[in-house]
Amino acid sequence: MRAAAAGALLGVAVALSGPAAWAAGAPGSYAFDEDARSVSGETSTADAERLEPGTTYRSSLPATGEQFYRLELDATSNAYVSVTAVPPPGTEVSAGDGVKVTVQDADSHTCSVDTAGIGAGRSAHPLTALGEREASRRGSVCKEAGTYYVLVERVQRATGSSVFSLEKWGLELAPVLEPRLEQAGATSAPEVWDSASPAPPVGEPERRKGGAGFGAATSVAQGVWLDDVRPGQTLFYAVPVDWGQQLYATAELGSVSGDADFVPSALTLSLYNPVRGHVDDDGVGYDGSQKSAALRPLPPVAYANRFAASDHVGGMRFAGAYYLVVHLAAQMADGVGDGPFDVTLRLRVTHTAEAGPAYSGSSQPRDVFQATAQERETAASEAGETAATGGDTVMKVVAVAGIAAGTAVLMVLGVWTGLGRRRGRAGAW
Repeated sequence: MRAAAAGALLGVAVALSGPAAWAAGAPGSYAFDEDARSVSGETSTADAERLEPGTTYRSSLPATGEQFYRLELDATSNAYVSVTAVPPPGTEVSAGDGVKVTVQDADSHTCSVDTAGIGAGRSAHPLTALGEREASRRGSVCKEAGTYYVLVERVQRATGSSVFSLEKWGLELAPVLEPRLEQAGATSAPEVWDSASPAPPVGEPERRKGGAGFGAATSVAQGVWLDDVRPGQTLFYAVPVDWGQQLYATAELGSVSGDADFVPSALTLSLYNPVRGHVDDDGVGYDGSQKSAALRPLPPVAYANRFAASDHVGGMRFAGAYYLVVHLAAQMADGVGDGPFDVTLRLRVTHTAEAGPAYSGSSQPRDVFQATAQERETAASEAGETAATGGDTVMKVVAVAGIAAGTAVLMVLGVWTGLGRRRGRAGAW
């Protein structure tokens, strides 16, 4: 009986901690989309399950073998399938471990291939690779309407390490459909754009807790934002960027006192576009002194950027939510300490928003290629609202939880009187 009372009181403690305390989860964890549907990857295309654009899916990836999923596409739309592979927290990995995503048509023609790897930091973290069927690209062999297959597999490149985890990795798949344009536009990327990096924003940072996954990414706008991160943890932020706008971002890892060993590739800052395609990243080592990672100058968002060869230009092809992903290497625990460590994001979005291209239909999911007014308002005001109303919100939660807990305790005491004392223990957390 005492266990029930303790459980009720524990509910109050959890309510007190609130979403902010648990937003990024434990180090190494990933927040899969809460609305994701379960889907199984099959070893044969004949059995491959269908993915519907606009729906997020959850699956798993074994250490070896191929996993197939199916798409049914028309002859004019562009399709993108992001695949985020998540090694279990604490998994030992090597620099060459990764995930490979290939899109093929029904005749085994390859439409795209993308690979994402653990990298020199040798720290387990979510890896995102993108599969594409671009009907709008000249010379593409993947233009016909019909069935296409998404092939997902683990990869290990020779790195001099024999480490290879046999554990299954979690998968999050997010297919997106981009309709064709009403009228054909430019067929080459802009050759001239402002490639000078402006000074990062200055001023007192506002605290903003990062999310633990793409679907749980915290909205942020231009400004200076402060968070803390632990070794092995990955933080996700979403920045609304409209057509014609440029994004600049840096992440600073604050200094610590005392002795510290040098940790290579300690902090990584990565940028992904609205379909979760990789745009750019930067990493820095750490020895206890403050260090910063910065994205390269990125072009203004434009539809025609897709015709560029480089990711950091070609990736800036859509308006919408761009994802900043910050990872702190697990090796920081041994070299510096368990933390948490302060990380400061400095974001600048320049230029006035422009009218976007005229699409012939709706994207799936809807509005994914727009920096909506709601997204902008959320990104700009969320911190102020948290500061202004956070106390009231907490007190409301405490009041509700307190009433529930008090009721539970009274019930417990009533039964306790009749049955006598019994020892109980709440489950461990």
